[in-house]
Amino acid sequence: MAIGLIAGYGNFPGLVLRAARQAGLDVAVVAIKGEATPDFEAEAREAGAAAFGWIELGQLGACIKFLKSAGVTEATLAGGVRHARIFGGVFPDPLLLSVLMKLPAQNTDALLAAAVAVLGDHGIKIVDSTALLPGLVARAGVLTAKAPDDAMRADFEFGYRIADSIAGKDVGQTVVVKDRAVVAVEAMEGTDATIARAGTLAGRGTRVVKVAKPEQDRRFDVPVVGLGTIEAMKASGADGLTIDADLTLVLDGDRFVAAANDAGLVVIGRQRK
Repeated sequence: MAIGLIAGYGNFPGLVLRAARQAGLDVAVVAIKGEATPDFEAEAREAGAAAFGWIELGQLGACIKFLKSAGVTEATLAGGVRHARIFGGVFPDPLLLSVLMKLPAQNTDALLAAAVAVLGDHGIKIVDSTALLPGLVARAGVLTAKAPDDAMRADFEFGYRIADSIAGKDVGQTVVVKDRAVVAVEAMEGTDATIARAGTLAGRGTRVVKVAKPEQDRRFDVPVVGLGTIEAMKASGADGLTIDADLTLVLDGDRFVAAANDAGLVVIGRQRK
């Protein structure tokens, strides 16, 4: 069986590729120029990708043509696309342009859902991006050796109300709080930049609240944390992180927890109600 992999930035695409190969699947990889790293092609071929191609962001027709030529009927989206590229660096082909013209707003959910629908219309079903990596999905409870104290839990509870609200409006999935005050709200800049900005504004002792969307579609834009998140927290002086259990990917697995423990940080998995 062959599966398609549409790859953006980060190490998530490589993890999905290797997991698919270990499951005995042939993988046809479409990498997005300017998002997937230039050396990802070599990584993919070394991992045994059956086919590999590069496309410009926005070339939906070329993506479909490549996947269909590889015999793909199911594909997964892995890795990010920088949201700010909608203001430049996107080259929509006639197929994607026809989709964009119908959208009331160019937010992440609307764009991805529309693209996924078009892929489905052409016989390519987009499947859950986390299905091949169940061991990297965050569990509920305290994930680190250090547990949150009452003040940190109060900050987390305060932050959930804000983060759940902005995630539901497809603004961002992260807020940074301190002493029950919102310090920074994520928009297009990404989580790490939001954490850094909060450290500049409020100094040490900030807390990071990263959530899934209220009706999170597991096929795309799943919340992700990794070693880069820990490094950003260390650099900014943040001391706590909460992520949503069962809905967040912890890309570096045990190394993520070990790095958090080494830095004396708190990480917990919130069980969504």
